[in-house]
Amino acid sequence: MKHLLEVRDLEVTFALRFGELTAIRGVSFTLDKGERLGLVGESGAGKSVTGFAIINLISKPGYISGGQILFGKEELTRLSDKAVRDIRGNRISMIFQDPMMTLNPVLSIGTQMTETLLAHRKISKKKAEEIALEKLRKVHISSPEKRLRQYPHEFSGGMRQRIVIAIALLTDPALIIADEPTTALDVTIQAEIMDLLLELCESEDMGLILITHDLAVVSQVTEKIAVMYAGKIVESGLTKAIVDNPCHPYTRGLIKALPESRHSENRLHQIPGVMPSLTQIPTGCSFHPRCEMRGEKCEKEIPPLIERKSYERMVACHMVGEV
Repeated sequence: MKHLLEVRDLEVTFALRFGELTAIRGVSFTLDKGERLGLVGESGAGKSVTGFAIINLISKPGYISGGQILFGKEELTRLSDKAVRDIRGNRISMIFQDPMMTLNPVLSIGTQMTETLLAHRKISKKKAEEIALEKLRKVHISSPEKRLRQYPHEFSGGMRQRIVIAIALLTDPALIIADEPTTALDVTIQAEIMDLLLELCESEDMGLILITHDLAVVSQVTEKIAVMYAGKIVESGLTKAIVDNPCHPYTRGLIKALPESRHSENRLHQIPGVMPSLTQIPTGCSFHPRCEMRGEKCEKEIPPLIERKSYERMVACHMVGEV
């Protein structure tokens, strides 16, 4: 079966004054129609850059320096800027962290929604308003006729994020990329937004890439996980299998750091050290300075991401048998 999205050996480089820095190094994954994938890792792991690369939103001096991004029958890395723009916001939509950065504060919600539709489809303004109302209902916004006339500042943070999701749905995309969509919201609203995304993926048969640092959120929404560290995928496979039995020491550390994973009398687990900067990626396994399981080989050789059939996943770790 043809994948909805296939990313092969993706590499993203930033050309800076003192030289080139590679932020994404050989990232590969697939996504089928209606499937949900979580890209997980700490800040600086490369999750958002990977998401932006898919729709060619890498800001200069960054550029895609290697690999392929196949969306259906099209290779996005070879398309013209105009052809990518036709796909972006139409067949692939993106939801960003902060809805106030997405919404224009001086335009009504109705104006923003209809203009989005008219930019992508040859339809009347009346038809665009009908579609906008339908999508607001889909994200469970009450009194949608009234809401169309209102401005972003008149809504709460959770309602604004629902409107952003409604805008992302306007063109009936095959894929939505959600970049930390609940970071700016409180916990109860986070759960509502995640439930909404899950419901929409199932009802619309839409693919979802959920970019987040929160493994608890990913475990509730996605079917597959790709754990990223320092620009590479270190473990990938079925969500339940990885959450229940993580193989890579970094994944183990992330799961042990979740509040619900500790006993009440114990302190919250913390992975020692910090994510390395692009200018100081360690030799060998980039995680080895922070790893409790490291051996001599880890300091010298980069572990390949290979299939571990006994664990039913892909893992990049020399010590995976030991862990």
